[in-house]
Amino acid sequence: MEGFNNMYRGRIFFMGLAILSLSLISGFVWNGTAFGANKADLGKKVYEERCMICHGAKGDGKGLVSVMRKSEKSGRVILVEPRDFTNGVFRFRSTATGCLPSDEDLLRLVDTGITRSFMPAHKDELNMDEKKAVIEQIKTFSTRWKEEEPCKSITVKKKPKWVGSSSSIEKGAKIYKEMKCWECHGDDGRGKGPKSDQLKDDWGKPIVPFNFTAGALKRGTGAEDVYITFMSGLDGTGMPSYEDSLKEDDRWHLVSFTLKLMGLDKHVH
Repeated sequence: MEGFNNMYRGRIFFMGLAILSLSLISGFVWNGTAFGANKADLGKKVYEERCMICHGAKGDGKGLVSVMRKSEKSGRVILVEPRDFTNGVFRFRSTATGCLPSDEDLLRLVDTGITRSFMPAHKDELNMDEKKAVIEQIKTFSTRWKEEEPCKSITVKKKPKWVGSSSSIEKGAKIYKEMKCWECHGDDGRGKGPKSDQLKDDWGKPIVPFNFTAGALKRGTGAEDVYITFMSGLDGTGMPSYEDSLKEDDRWHLVSFTLKLMGLDKHVH
């Protein structure tokens, strides 16, 4: 009888162990990609749930909500359209002009969203597997990701201590005029320069220059954020890269003046 009980307890133990193992495996299948849904399926699912309503089923920016209007205090109304992923052109990158963004660039956009647009932040809404998967899904919309090698990110050197100082702002103001920034952005940075109503993007759609006095740049408010914009340019728009046309110090001086226009020069240090 005792031997029977031991054998019975042994069977119960192994049955329990088997059930526990199946439960753990099922958990992995349900929650991640270890044994279940692959990255492509997960990316498609996240895209359809979070992105498709604006960017469209084909990634061409023609979703149900494809055109939005944003009003500024100045009274200017700006049309905001979702990014068309099929051309593989992105404005906010850490890579040189003409290059695809890095995976880190795309992850940053997914995490933080885009200020002053209708692109929301998903930092706390998605886990890392979901973020990486939806980034891979976005890449399927353009052949550029298969045809081109990724570029290295631009290295941003340590911000000089004099950025935001009165002397740097003065030098930046001169560079602003020399580089003809005022032709689009205006002398006062309000985006109403003599060429402001003539601008079109690479696809022939009208675009408006940024109004610096309206607040934060879409990329961010930090001096480094402004600097990397001057280095990389905004591909697809008329905003060029100053990587080759300005020296290092001059780019930082231009950052100082830009922060002045934004009313943020007092918060640099």
